[in-house]
Amino acid sequence: MENSVVHKPENLQGSRKLEASKGKQEIQKNILLISPNFSPEPTGIGKVNGEMMNWLAKQGCNCSVLTAFPYYPQWKIQPPYTNGWFKKEVLIIPDTDKTITVYRCPFYIPAKPSGAKRMLQDFSYWFSMSLVAAKFILAGKKYDLVITIAPPFHLGYLGLMISKRTGGKLFYHIQDLQIEAAEELRMVPGKKLLNYFYRMEKKLLQKADFVGGISPNMVKKTKAKVDRDVIYFPNWVDTDSFHPLSNRNQLKEKWGFQPWDIVFLYSGAIGEKQGLENILFTAGDLSAKTNIKFVICGSGPYTEKLTRLSEKMRLTNISFLPVQDKDVFNEFLNMADYHLILQKGNASDLVMPSKLATILAVGGLSIVTTSPGTSLYNLYTENDIGYIVEPDNHVFLSKLISDLDADENNEQKRENARDYAITHLNIDNVMNEFMGKVLI
Repeated sequence: MENSVVHKPENLQGSRKLEASKGKQEIQKNILLISPNFSPEPTGIGKVNGEMMNWLAKQGCNCSVLTAFPYYPQWKIQPPYTNGWFKKEVLIIPDTDKTITVYRCPFYIPAKPSGAKRMLQDFSYWFSMSLVAAKFILAGKKYDLVITIAPPFHLGYLGLMISKRTGGKLFYHIQDLQIEAAEELRMVPGKKLLNYFYRMEKKLLQKADFVGGISPNMVKKTKAKVDRDVIYFPNWVDTDSFHPLSNRNQLKEKWGFQPWDIVFLYSGAIGEKQGLENILFTAGDLSAKTNIKFVICGSGPYTEKLTRLSEKMRLTNISFLPVQDKDVFNEFLNMADYHLILQKGNASDLVMPSKLATILAVGGLSIVTTSPGTSLYNLYTENDIGYIVEPDNHVFLSKLISDLDADENNEQKRENARDYAITHLNIDNVMNEFMGKVLI
């Protein structure tokens, strides 16, 4: 949440009630968000959730959040938080009289995530959040709208229970097609368990008042599961905070590169579905071109594996950087000549990279691995905002990078990217349309 919220953590036990002297402005709606990811997580679903609730609170909505402690993308609890007990926070939005009430729940975090451990983590959310919901969320308060975010998909049942008990409506929003991704990546053992998950999801899709998805093809795939309307609700970006800068070559020196280096940046989660080993293979293919540099920025369960592979390959043209602070992130993204948006082919239309909106907002020139017919492929071909490479093929990626110097359309693609972000992904435009569909 864009440095615009101050955290005031309190223990749930014995926590003081928020003073009611917040002015006479009428609260429009009571809204509850249920998701394990929330601000101050800097990337992914947590960042999007934080910005959404911040925006809604500024409009006068009375916002509450049922969530976990921040852990993503590092996969460990981030200070000053600990995972020891339930906590309540009141988030105060500066320069307004608005607040967000946040209930944080402890949960299981696997040191080395696997399919079984990820499932155990997902169900630890259910157990922990249900306890808080029973004691605090359901204590007589009416919620006009309950928003649950998938993954994990089964938390939608908690949202359904709360919405029915408190008289509100449920909006079930799909950020990733979790079950399909788990099936494609072989993370769930046994067909019976997968079929059980699909049946659970179908019932939830049928019972929710509203269902949303973040890409056109995700909407299409969801409609194929159940005959109902599905709202297109894309991830957005603050196009004022993230914008193009003209001093790219000077910015490179801030991160240890030379002005004449050509920097290819991957910034985001480091996990299995991205197939980031292809960046290392490409770096090896192009090691003779000393002015081409690769950067992998982020955190995740596969960072150590990639670092070891890089050392084994004796690569000198690749750098690993931690997640960058918010106050320098716009400069950091502008520093890159090209942005790499990589996904494995078998997951390329089951998720929509959350990093994409921010890259487009800075006028970033991107290279995406995706297949014909996917939402990403259609987005890039219809709007001419970057380059497309076949997934899981570092040879094609290496060849494209080698040939990029001869391309004369880069600046037009940058302008197209920025224009698309302003027109289609501006947070005010996206959220106003959302309110018109579900807050009626």
